[in-house]
Order: sequence, then structure tokens, then C-alpha cells
Amino acid sequence: MATASAYDLVVIGGGPGGYTAAVHAAQLGLKTACVEKWPRLGGVCLNVGCIPSKALLDSSEYFHLARAQFAEHGIRTGEVAIDVAQMMARKDRVVRELTDNVRKLLDAHKVDIIQGTARLAGRERVEVSGEPPRTLEAKNIILATGSEPASLPGIAFDGKLIVSSTEALQFDAVPQNLGIIGGGYIGIELGSVWLRLGARVTVIEMLPDIVAAMDGQVSRRLLRVLKKQGFTFRLETRVTSAKAAGDRVSVHVEAEGQTENLEFDRLLVCVGRRPLTRELGLESVGIETDSRTGFIRVDAALRTSVPTIYAIGDLVPGPMLAHKASAEGIAAARTIAGKFGEVNYDAIPAIVYTAPEVASVGLTEEQVKERGIPYVTGVYPFTGNGRAKCFGDTEGMVKLIGHKKTDRLLGAHIIGPRAAEMIAEAVLAVEFGASLEDLAGTIHAHPTFAEALMEAAMAVRR
Repeated sequence: MATASAYDLVVIGGGPGGYTAAVHAAQLGLKTACVEKWPRLGGVCLNVGCIPSKALLDSSEYFHLARAQFAEHGIRTGEVAIDVAQMMARKDRVVRELTDNVRKLLDAHKVDIIQGTARLAGRERVEVSGEPPRTLEAKNIILATGSEPASLPGIAFDGKLIVSSTEALQFDAVPQNLGIIGGGYIGIELGSVWLRLGARVTVIEMLPDIVAAMDGQVSRRLLRVLKKQGFTFRLETRVTSAKAAGDRVSVHVEAEGQTENLEFDRLLVCVGRRPLTRELGLESVGIETDSRTGFIRVDAALRTSVPTIYAIGDLVPGPMLAHKASAEGIAAARTIAGKFGEVNYDAIPAIVYTAPEVASVGLTEEQVKERGIPYVTGVYPFTGNGRAKCFGDTEGMVKLIGHKKTDRLLGAHIIGPRAAEMIAEAVLAVEFGASLEDLAGTIHAHPTFAEALMEAAMAVRR
């Protein structure tokens, strides 16, 4: 027989959105439980997404630097070799340590961690399968179950030769010839890992650009850089079928009315992600979803069509980013606790962890044009940045977009070294409604990469 427990809040999902919501709710005095079906907390991000991919990106970057750039700095090494098993072991250790930290964080705030698969059994009730099964009574519920890789019609994942991003983080050897369907940030990042380690990488993308949501000028710059690194791109190309046979994958593509067959050792399908809602029992309680996208409909307070149930992260519209989910988790928890909770969606940074890194916040130049906003731009190349010159990496630029009349910063787009860290200053500027003059007048330490932000703001007035 299922046991019953009563809570102020039950969070379904222990990823960045879920565990952040649970901790914040507990800090606000709510009796809280977090239900997670995986053995480890942390969700997709910590287990098979953000963290393991960045661990492999960093390891592969060290390998590339040792082979290609150490000598320029006067560092002599012998023959450099790659140990994939050791690289994967390090990645797994990083994941394990961080997921253990999440459990400690929840324990420290007296959040009950419940292992099992949760399903809505009413507007204030959650059933959890497990040993023993449990029924949780909750005044409020937050849905935070995240997303899963989307597949292409007729191209099923087999987990070995035709894989999703999850399996691409666990290869036991470097593929000789890796095909990637999808030129978004996941495909480009994972392609970078295996390219640096020696794979030939071909990216097949239906659109004329890679990472389509990026500012066009930055996207074109990234494309040129990645081609120089060895990527092969098949843009405006549609995959019509893919079939695994033996140890090869045969991929049929179509471009400009012509068909072609491509052969790969492994095929990575990165065509987006979809909300993971099928086990939640949304229909049983009347929660509305978008029939086309599968996203749960929520209001500005992240409430679903059922007032006691909230949804956050990859389950709701917007970029599928861990930090967006965390911000929504905090906002939902505050609302439930009777406090003000809000997410400023104009100030959510997006990052592509290639080399060079790409980071952005706010509007692109294409978006301000579409909206008819009068604007100005300021661009500064890293070739003029002293820290970048010392570092030995001057590829890229900072591009700022401001309102022509008010001077308010509307968008910032960076391609270059340390872009992922630099964007935080621009996010803060957008959040506070700062002007280009504010950025230009802010004293930046010298020499630093961040001086390029100041210089780009100054460039508007030249």
C-alpha cells in the first residue's frame, strides 16, 4: 500500500530548475520534497548535458593545444597521445562530484529527496512509483522534468551507430568519420570535441546558417573559423534517410535538387529537444499543452492552466538552457511563497562553447531590424586587445547593439576567447537598462579580455 505524505511543495524533477526551486522554497520556509526518477540528481544538465560536454570540451582543447600551440610558447613536449578511457573517467568523476553536491545541498536545506517516477494524481496529489510506492499530498506542485533528444522521422536512434547527444558523450574510441545532422550549438560543440581528437566531422544542416538564433555577423564569423579548423559543412541540405549496416551508416541527402549518399562511422542526430511530459499524466488533471510543440502553457507567473501546478525549464516555451530553468525555478518558488517572482527573458545569456567561444544576450541585429527599432552598433576586434595578444588567441570580436535615440544597450554578441565569462557584464548591463555610454565610461582593468566590451561601446561614437 502506498504511504502518504503532506508538503507545501512537491517538485517533480531534480535538474537545475527543479533542485534550485526546491532549495529556494525550503529557504522561504516551505516544507518541500523533490522527486527524481534517475539514480543521480542533476537532471540532463549535470548527467548527460552541460557538465559532461564541457568536461570533454576542456580535455580535448588541452590535447589540441599540446599538439598545435605549445611549441609557439616555447613549451616542448614529446609525442602527444590521447587516452579516451582516461578522458571519459575524468568526465564521469566531474559529473559524480557535482551530482553528489546537489544531494548534499538538498539535504542541508531539509528537502526530502524521493526516488521514483512521479505522476500527477490530482491537482494537489502526486503518485510516486518505487519501493514502496508513495502518494504525496501537495498544496503546490512544480513540474521540472526537462527534455529529451528529438529524432528525425524514419531515423531511429540505435545507441551505437545512430546516436543522440547522450551516446556521443560516451564513445569509447575516436570515430574516423563522424556525421552530425543539425548545426545547432549541441552538434557544433560535440563535433568540436571529436574533431580535436582526430575525427573527420561533417555537419549537415537544412538552413543556410549554423546556430540560427545567433546574430548573423557572428554566425558567419564562427562558420569561417570552424571551417578553418577542419569542419565540413553541408548547408541547405536535407537528410532523406539514414541506415546503419555493419559498422557504417549510410546517409542519403538532398541539396539543390541533387541527391547524394554519404558514409560515416557514427551519425549524431542533433535536431533539437522535446519536452519530457509523457509520463506526467497532464491530461488527467487538465493541464494544457501546445499541440504543435508539446510545451506546457503557463502564465507570467509560470502557473499552468491548473492554478496549483507550475511548470518550468524545458517544459515551457523559451530557450532550453539550464540557467533559464534555474531562474524560473526561483521565480515559481517565490510566487508560491507569496513573494514577487519574475524572469527577465531579455537578459538570458546564450553560449556556444566552441573555440573561439560565442556568447550573446539581448537582441540580434536582425531582430532590431525586424522590429523597426532605430539602432547603432559598435564593433571591436580582439586583434586590438592586449590580453588576447598575450594569450595567443585574437580570433573574434565584440559587437554591441544600442538604441539610437536612448543609447540603451539592446544586445551584446561576442565571439572570441573567454566570451562565456565576458558576457556576464553585458547581461548585468541589460538587466539594469544600462547605456552604451555607461559601458564606455566604466573603467576596465588592463590588460583584460573585457576591455573589448568597453572599446566596442566607445566605437559607436567614433
